[in-house]
Amino acid sequence: MDSYKELLKLIDRKRLPQHIAIIMDGNGRWAKKHNCRRIVGHLEGTKAIRKIVEFCRETGIKILTLFAFSTENWDRPKREVYALMNLLSRFLRQEINNFQKNNIKLLAFGQIERLPTKVRIELAKTIDATRGNRGLILNLALSYGGREEIVHACREIARQVSNRRKKAEDINEEFFNNYLYTTGLPDPDLLIRTSGEFRISNFLLWQIAYSEIYVTPVLWPDFNRQELLLALIDYQRRERRFGKVKNG
Repeated sequence: MDSYKELLKLIDRKRLPQHIAIIMDGNGRWAKKHNCRRIVGHLEGTKAIRKIVEFCRETGIKILTLFAFSTENWDRPKREVYALMNLLSRFLRQEINNFQKNNIKLLAFGQIERLPTKVRIELAKTIDATRGNRGLILNLALSYGGREEIVHACREIARQVSNRRKKAEDINEEFFNNYLYTTGLPDPDLLIRTSGEFRISNFLLWQIAYSEIYVTPVLWPDFNRQELLLALIDYQRRERRFGKVKNG
């Protein structure tokens, strides 16, 4: 059962996760393994993104959220950060036509204001151009940190209460959700982490409370359609109870 077509037959398309989130880890280790520069690993990582986006669109996944650049990533060497920003800008320019052709809507969240001007321009251009698309939603976490997101939400809610626009009694989970970067989107059903690391790295701390977690040793540049199928098969074998007890 190793071939792609055989694995595809095992998928129940009626029980696909609506929202998949991925921590794309392992670009640097891939580069080291292949004795090349780290930026080459990041470049290969963008190729993997392309493959996974296409698969999700073809399969019927509604939302794909990718952890593309964390707030902690700003602390990397300046040369690497500069190269990553150039790579992101180029990716957006190259993919905008594919997004339109394949009915993909691009969204982004995080401290977007920290991104270089040229990246913000390309990002805004692509988001605006794909605004009316109704197929897959590709959601990029850029300059993002889960703790920062929660602090940001608390700060905004505190302003509302301080200005007497809201009461403290109004605050509940649904209310809090409205102040997160992902407001309007359902929580991820499935969280995938590549490279074999068993941690969530400050990603979607609030949203993944009941997400199924799948960790694979495969480095992100090597993550392909077949690897995602294995994750989906594992997901569909699980029973999601959301803290409840199965009837009977």
